[in-house]
Amino acid sequence: MSPRDPIGVFDSGIGGLTVVRELVRQLPHERIIYFGDTARVPYGPKSPDTVRRYSNEIATWLVEQRVKVIVVACNTATAHALENLQRDFPLPVIGVVQPGARAAVCATRNHRIGVIGTLGTINSGAYDRAIHAISREADVVAQACPLFVPLVEEGWLDTEATRLIAREYLRPFTSDHVDTLVLGCTHYPLLKPMLAQVVGRDVRLIDSAEETAAETCRVLTERNLVAPPGSVGTHRFVASDAPDHFLRQGQRFLGAAIDEVEKVTLG
Repeated sequence: MSPRDPIGVFDSGIGGLTVVRELVRQLPHERIIYFGDTARVPYGPKSPDTVRRYSNEIATWLVEQRVKVIVVACNTATAHALENLQRDFPLPVIGVVQPGARAAVCATRNHRIGVIGTLGTINSGAYDRAIHAISREADVVAQACPLFVPLVEEGWLDTEATRLIAREYLRPFTSDHVDTLVLGCTHYPLLKPMLAQVVGRDVRLIDSAEETAAETCRVLTERNLVAPPGSVGTHRFVASDAPDHFLRQGQRFLGAAIDEVEKVTLG
């Protein structure tokens, strides 16, 4: 592995581009290869064994592209496959759950932490386990918000309908006096301004995409793998299906133009 090698990032679809956006902001000289498994999205309803198989296939492909680190920008894949990937591949593998959990424990004042995510992520209990592994005092309140993903993909980021749904989903956090809320899905950072207004200024929002990028920066620095200043941060975007749809939707998540999306079929 060399500092000039790219960072590999993968997700079940396009949501992980919010992690790429943060990586570009925090590590502007890095090259990134992003793989969105759009042929097999969503991962949430699939069995853990299937998610592990898909994740292994994508990680193998990324290693063949000579990446220096793999970022699993998918909460479901992190929950079910991270441990296996870290064991089976000879390079750093970073998930989205642990950085968000660590930031939440550091941020909370009353030890009452909320987590929102897809049904698959919440049912996996991954955030509960990660938070309790850091702090036994933490009281975790988890809430699945399945309608948020289609609302984000429709571009309904701050409509009255989205606000009404958000108020309903987030009601338990108000009654339970949660002071820290983990956005446990890579789609949710696009809703962050609206969610902040719904939960109020006293609740700290933990952006898992932002924290995962910070963790990647830390790991690369520790291993002397940060790209040297002056390197050009060019990026590749790859989808396993429907690259045109990825191109149209992906620019909203990335916050920048995407020139081209390659198609690579796995499995």
